[in-house]
Amino acid sequence: MGDRLKVFGLVAILGFLAGIVVQLTADYLLPWLMAVVPELVQIKFLVAGFAGACLTLGLLSVWVYATVPSDR
Repeated sequence: MGDRLKVFGLVAILGFLAGIVVQLTADYLLPWLMAVVPELVQIKFLVAGFAGACLTLGLLSVWVYATVPSDR
């Protein structure tokens, strides 16, 4: 039961951090991108898809490295 609680807590913390990243992206990165590359950023689903892919890869990488067996 303790291991499951630890995993649950870790997922909750990662979700919280992902929310912070999304908020910072929405506040700072998107306005900058809209000024730099207006034609591409006007298609918001492309930006949302790219951000989702990056966030998923980041979270997956953290999970993979956090769950590597200690005998390696």
